[in-house]
Amino acid sequence: MKVKLAEVGPEISAIVAGVMTWGDWGAKMNTSQIQNQIDKCVSLGVTTFDHADIYGGYTTERDWGAAWRDMSISREEIQIVTKCGIKYPCTERDYNLKSYQTTDAYITWSVETSLKKLHVDYLDLLLIHRPSPLMNPEVIAHCIEKLKSSGKVKHFGVSNFTTSQFEMLNSYTPLATNQIEISVLERSAMLNGQLDQCIQHKIKPMAWSPLGGAKMFQKSKEYDLVTLRSRLQDVAKKYGWELDELALIFLNHHPANIIPVLGTTKIERLEKAIASSNVQISDEQWFDIWTAATGEQVP
Repeated sequence: MKVKLAEVGPEISAIVAGVMTWGDWGAKMNTSQIQNQIDKCVSLGVTTFDHADIYGGYTTERDWGAAWRDMSISREEIQIVTKCGIKYPCTERDYNLKSYQTTDAYITWSVETSLKKLHVDYLDLLLIHRPSPLMNPEVIAHCIEKLKSSGKVKHFGVSNFTTSQFEMLNSYTPLATNQIEISVLERSAMLNGQLDQCIQHKIKPMAWSPLGGAKMFQKSKEYDLVTLRSRLQDVAKKYGWELDELALIFLNHHPANIIPVLGTTKIERLEKAIASSNVQISDEQWFDIWTAATGEQVP
């Protein structure tokens, strides 16, 4: 199932495949394994792939592109998202320290580099990965208009932006989304105005780490996390869900129409995510999850 991200945004799959852990920062998949993963995702209808230039220390786009280059799936059948703006010191880049860069020259160079690595002619969606205190919205807007005019970037958005940072940049160039951390463990976007803003502007937010990351599933001796997870498991058991299903059902019920970016390499987890997207719950059930997550009743 495809969804329109915004009036000025692309059509993407309702569940997005996050590739951060496909390469050196996780599963270390080889070319054939990446091809198999892409095939499986597309067969499930998960046709949008979320990248960032820094993933794998600037190697994951290259590895993904090497796999994609020899596949028979048409470019129009998939959507590619990538991010730029973080300068990350590693063996691939000789930077002195981690910093942010959003100049015209840097964004343009980053896009052209990503296109070469991914073996594609255009990006469906480009995101500024993190807001820089030094970003100049007029400069960014001018750069994006040039990239759009050249056909290298179809749509533009941001990631991890506060409401004021979003408004500032959106007043210079239309933004298609704000990709932010949202989960049953990280609920701040539901209270700090980020999701309200998305509804106001009729754009759909993208949620990174929608399952709460490893904290949801790994063993822990941290008392607060153990008790929180126990409360959530009790709610999941009550309604006949598993914990990962509960996490996605919680997001799916929100009126902002949150798009989860699943960083899993396990196809069965994607299949569960697709199944959970069809589960309808009541507001009372949603608040049952909220209460378990916060450990207290609403005021």
